[in-house]
Amino acid sequence: MRRVVLAAGMVALMSVGLAACGDDKNDTGGGGGAGSAKPLVGVDYPRSDTDFWNSYIKYTPQFAGEEGVELKTTNSQNDVATLASNVQTLISQNVKGVVMAPQDTAAVVPTLQTLQQRKIPVVSVDTRPDSGKVSMIVRADNRAYGEKACQLLGTKLDGKGKVVMLQGDLASINGRDRTEAFNDCMKKNFPNITVFGEDTKWDAAAAASKLQTRLAANPDIKGVYMESSFALAGTLQILRQRGVLVPPSDPKHVFVVSNDGIPQELKEIRAGNIDATVSQPADQYAKYALYYVKAAIEGKTFQPGATDHQSTIITTPQGNLEDQLSAPLVTADGGKVGDMETMPVDDKSLWGNNLAG
Repeated sequence: MRRVVLAAGMVALMSVGLAACGDDKNDTGGGGGAGSAKPLVGVDYPRSDTDFWNSYIKYTPQFAGEEGVELKTTNSQNDVATLASNVQTLISQNVKGVVMAPQDTAAVVPTLQTLQQRKIPVVSVDTRPDSGKVSMIVRADNRAYGEKACQLLGTKLDGKGKVVMLQGDLASINGRDRTEAFNDCMKKNFPNITVFGEDTKWDAAAAASKLQTRLAANPDIKGVYMESSFALAGTLQILRQRGVLVPPSDPKHVFVVSNDGIPQELKEIRAGNIDATVSQPADQYAKYALYYVKAAIEGKTFQPGATDHQSTIITTPQGNLEDQLSAPLVTADGGKVGDMETMPVDDKSLWGNNLAG
């Protein structure tokens, strides 16, 4: 696959930089300028109440050391007003770049404008701001998450029956992408499957309550799509209480697809309690967020195209660049589901199999 150019320096000097570089790729292996001091980077953690984000928090200082940056960290706890306040704090601490993962992708825009006015580059992790300028978005294809879940459930249910989709927050591009893609895929490929969409706003208690209510009214539901692992514990508890938390070989089995790739999900796949998860790369989110923010501080720019780490940089509708990292669908045996490839749960490359402690 053809690799694309990494250009360094100011826009006016791009042609000179390209000629001097003589390298035709997005080379994102890390590393900074020789002899330069470590730049100070502010990282706002979006929340610390899920296993996925706690894993990201754990990886961040590790990759800060590898990428050669110093950290100042805050935690906005899923509140955009807190995020705005945290950014002001980071600015007062003279950070040279900011990494954030805004959960409300519309309301974060004024904060992005403040950073742009101060010429502080921003990398957005996991979510894509609805508008505003960022240096890079480090994310995976969230529409593909919904499509993969749809294809697995539709195939396992032989194209008929009822499923519940425990949506995230529709104020987030991630919640919208996963929800819209799942619905679109079902309508196109499995029109005889009824989808019950439940807006949970990424709240575990809301997800459990709505699933309980929906199952009570429709005991013949045979599939559940959780848009994030925040709903895992509650979903398993409810299925157990109803006597349908049984192996896939049992006719009472309810097929479950989750999203994140945390160690607990992999454990539940091995046990036969859930059937699949999309492995969001928490480790790579941390690594490449810090790589790209350091690159932005140094004045480096990137172009759309294939990277050297099995991902693709795209241009978003808002005109920003987004590095769409790989996020495989994980199943027990890694076999094909229809025409869709999956990865076996014991694959050693999955970050959820390598998270220590």
